[in-house]
Amino acid sequence: MSSSPYNSHQGSSTSPIMDPSNEDVILVGGEEEDDEMHEDVDIEILAENKETNEAKPFQKKSRTLKSKVWSDMDREPQTDGSIKVTCKHCKEVWKMNASGTTTTYTRHLKNCLQKKLVDEGNKRMQQQVLSFTTETPSDGMTSITNFRYDHAKVRELASHMVLAHEYPFAMLDHEIFNKFMKAVSPYYIKISRQTVKKDCISTYELEKKKLMSLLKGVSKISITTDLWKSNQKIQYMVVTGHFIDFNWVLQKRVLNFCNVPSPHTGVIIADALNKCFNEWGIENKICSITVDNASYNDVCVRRLKDDFLLRKQLNVGGKYFHVRCCAHILNLLVQDGLSQIGEVIDTVREGIKYLNYSESRLIEFSKIKKQLRSSPRKLILDCLTRWNGTYLMLASAVEFKDVFWRYADIDLGFHYVPSEYDWMRVEEVCQFLGIFHEITNMISGSEYSTANIFLPELYRIKELLNEKSVNPSSHIRAMAASMASKFDKY
Repeated sequence: MSSSPYNSHQGSSTSPIMDPSNEDVILVGGEEEDDEMHEDVDIEILAENKETNEAKPFQKKSRTLKSKVWSDMDREPQTDGSIKVTCKHCKEVWKMNASGTTTTYTRHLKNCLQKKLVDEGNKRMQQQVLSFTTETPSDGMTSITNFRYDHAKVRELASHMVLAHEYPFAMLDHEIFNKFMKAVSPYYIKISRQTVKKDCISTYELEKKKLMSLLKGVSKISITTDLWKSNQKIQYMVVTGHFIDFNWVLQKRVLNFCNVPSPHTGVIIADALNKCFNEWGIENKICSITVDNASYNDVCVRRLKDDFLLRKQLNVGGKYFHVRCCAHILNLLVQDGLSQIGEVIDTVREGIKYLNYSESRLIEFSKIKKQLRSSPRKLILDCLTRWNGTYLMLASAVEFKDVFWRYADIDLGFHYVPSEYDWMRVEEVCQFLGIFHEITNMISGSEYSTANIFLPELYRIKELLNEKSVNPSSHIRAMAASMASKFDKY
């Protein structure tokens, strides 16, 4: 049922065009000769017509031509007794040799461009495999198309797969992966790691051209940027652009992801951002830039603002050019409040590290969870620089406080069990911070506009801090007072 263009069969052992059973040939000139594929053609008898053969019953008759090459070749007897062989497709001419071998013609038909075009057209005329694709899961609309193997498309999608999932280039060399692809389609051709590397670079260049074409029609772009350090202690800067496209849909694109060596001064960061803007051709379209509250960012933004004001490209005289990250301010607020129960947080954190250090400890901990029918959630280890990670760690640990006590009875080296009073403090803190977690997720969204929703949420935080400032628990009052002072500062 399936069909495919000739090009997709090239190099494939399963291709019907490459199948040795289709070649009715013998090999000459040093190659092996197949007696079963040899045609003993008498040139003089071929020149005589059928009536002459029938009139002379005792004369040796010409043998039937069985090779498939003659369906694509014309034979014409010549006056000198020889036979001229002409390709029906490209009209190339040979003189038929006395042995009658067809190796030359078979080899020619394999590479004849005109024949390939004819074969491809014939295959398109045949019934093809139907491919069913659903446009989107929600609308339920299904489209039907003719299946046709396209190795170029496979290479393109393979590069997208490697880039999107961060697979190593060597993955496409894996034996099982290639067996899987051969099972999916017998026409699949193995893709080497060198090829997929080149394809990934080509894909990046194509996507970059598409984005640059899209940005040409955009009038204003808002920028967000941040610096962070990898596990290898390498400093990176990410530059993200936000803009409205032609359909009035908010778009978000990563414009740069680059290494910025120390020292991280405002001048160095400003130069890196200017280089990025010039590369994308958006230096005259910057509307605003959102950064955290690091001191070097103030210098960076002031330098960029002066440059843009000289070109008169900023709205309202650049009054709203510098935007401070609200989520980062909330992070500073909560981190300051969490310092009030720092000793309890350290105890829980070290306990989780102790359990994660050994697989046998986690297995034993899970057994106790099942016995006590505790929550199926897993323990979470936080990131020291993100308060929401600390909140999630405490929230998960509270659900296993009984498991902590039971595990400490069977593991004498486990000394990280908070007291009943400490667990009570953690529960109250989690209830308090749950609202901050909700607001942070809301104003940190990147798929929708947040400029119109962050102010009511800040007012909601102010009301919450005023309410908790008179809470009966002393540690909650201390947290609220510390957070309120920093809130008023910002």
